[in-house]
Amino acid sequence: MTVSRRSAMGGISALAFAAAGGALAQPAVSVLPGKGELSNPKASPEAKALYAWLWSQYGKKTLTGQQESIWRQPLGPRHELDYIERTTGKLPVILGLDYIDPNDYDALNDRATKWYKDEGGIPSICWHWGNPMIGTGYDNSKKYFDMYKSFKRGTPENVALLRDLRIIADNLTVLRDRGVPVLWRPMHEFTGNWFWWGMSGPEPFKALWIAMYKYFTFERGLNNLIWVLGYTAEVKPNYYPGRQYVDIAGADTYVDHHGPLSEMFQAVKAEVGDTVPICLHENGPIPDPDKLGPDSEWLWFMTWHSEWIYPGKHNTDESVRKAYLSERYLTKDEVAGAFKL
Repeated sequence: MTVSRRSAMGGISALAFAAAGGALAQPAVSVLPGKGELSNPKASPEAKALYAWLWSQYGKKTLTGQQESIWRQPLGPRHELDYIERTTGKLPVILGLDYIDPNDYDALNDRATKWYKDEGGIPSICWHWGNPMIGTGYDNSKKYFDMYKSFKRGTPENVALLRDLRIIADNLTVLRDRGVPVLWRPMHEFTGNWFWWGMSGPEPFKALWIAMYKYFTFERGLNNLIWVLGYTAEVKPNYYPGRQYVDIAGADTYVDHHGPLSEMFQAVKAEVGDTVPICLHENGPIPDPDKLGPDSEWLWFMTWHSEWIYPGKHNTDESVRKAYLSERYLTKDEVAGAFKL
């Protein structure tokens, strides 16, 4: 890192996205929410009800979750759900969606709305954010983006970043106006070096997280969001933005066994304590429900899509059935919209 970049580090949080004005130029939030309270004091009634219910389950039950994929034609975006239902007679509580393809944004919002309002499930949305200077898509999310330049008013990087934030905020506004709460999981796996938001280290990441939070929450009024912070399996220190910007924390890993991943759970807990619930925000093999316990009280698991859920080297029909029919794991029929007003 050059001297000029090092000297700029201390001012990143204060300078982040000053070009946007409004809430992004406000000082950091100083009042910490109480245990069980959302970070956003103006959270929607739907978000508050969902968060209270999640806390009521934490440490007692673990919610089932499944990430969808949209490109496997002609099966459509429900093909993972169809496999689970065909194999177990059940469906997951949480449906994972991804703002990865602008051509799918409208349809994604419709699926999220239907999952919550009609089917009694919970939508979780991540964002494989393509390098703002290059374009959308998974491959572009892994291409280096100069975050330092993006914090300087009026640079091409700054303009491109703000444009992308506005586009996603516009789409999340649709769900807000429909009364749909969202488990919002942006910039996941930030302690890795494969996505651009993790390539520059902890300080730029925290500055970007806080800036996004302040813009979405205070300027855009996205009071339907429950903010999920998703570490990798390597839960490094110095990346935590602070309780005032985070509602749920978690980690993910792709292993070759069905163990409880207790060490990873405890690593997240060492960072956030008991202030927020802890989730397995992505997984390959579903942890054996019989092995979960006090050292691995995952609030939910979210099996990744395609080959990760289909029977093969990661999961089997038997392991999926065991999970979805277990006492520990909650399925959608058992929840029946209990978190709704």
